Amino acid sequence: MISYLSPASEAFLANVDRVQRAVENANNQTSSGKRVNVASDAPDQLATILQLHTDEIHNTQIQENLSVAQADAQAADGALSSATQLMDRARVLAAQGATFTTDAASRQSMAGEVQSLLEQMVSISRTTVQGRYIFGGDQDSAPPYDVDLSASNGVTALTASPATQQIFDTRNPDPVSTDAPPITTPAADNVFAALNNLRVGLLSNDTAAITAASASIQLASNHLNSAHAFYGTVENRITDASNYSSTYDVQLKTELSQKEDTDVTAAALTITQGNIQLQAAFQMQAKMPRTTLFDFMG
Repeated sequence: MISYLSPASEAFLANVDRVQRAVENANNQTSSGKRVNVASDAPDQLATILQLHTDEIHNTQIQENLSVAQADAQAADGALSSATQLMDRARVLAAQGATFTTDAASRQSMAGEVQSLLEQMVSISRTTVQGRYIFGGDQDSAPPYDVDLSASNGVTALTASPATQQIFDTRNPDPVSTDAPPITTPAADNVFAALNNLRVGLLSNDTAAITAASASIQLASNHLNSAHAFYGTVENRITDASNYSSTYDVQLKTELSQKEDTDVTAAALTITQGNIQLQAAFQMQAKMPRTTLFDFMG
């Protein structure tokens, strides 16, 4: 291709194009707020930037999961705090009911209060967070228990989830039948069974049964206190993890900002200097002599 421009003119146009592209790039950075808008802006940084974005998305998901877990743990902690208070009252009633000075009428009245405690305990076992029954295990869309005074432990299990959190209805590990699911017996620290046994003993005015139920009430109370302490520890660990995740989020955003965000001062300086250079270049070019071959022909 034959060029009709002098070397000086070609150099002038090349320099003008270079300055204009620098100014345009600085304008784009200023308007978008990003130093890297396309891969060609920083090809050597692309892999790092993509990895930082991936880490940021992953960390955001972790924060969301921790938020759900925190809500569950706080609700469980509050529920178990109330449950332990109910068991404290049950212990008092059991001690009073076992004394020889308590008559049948008083025990009948106590049985009514213990029934109320059982009903409240079932209500606690149905604690929900955002529509999920947090003590329902794998089947958290349905309430796990309902009151059934005809049952041996005073409740009916409404779900058959193998991973139901056994806080209120602990069971012995060995099945007593081959049914599917196998029928198991309440453990010694079964909260529902302890309350129901106390209720039945008070109703029947049976001091031996009341004394036996009192021992179960103590075991169930200890079990609830352990569960309560467990959820308190879980809350602390989730809080620590959330704090770490928040700190990591700030770190990722800072690194991304350093890689991607516009240096506004530098961009403004590039625009100012570029415009000055262009203006000066065009002014000088306008003053250049325009001598042609015809100027030397007579």
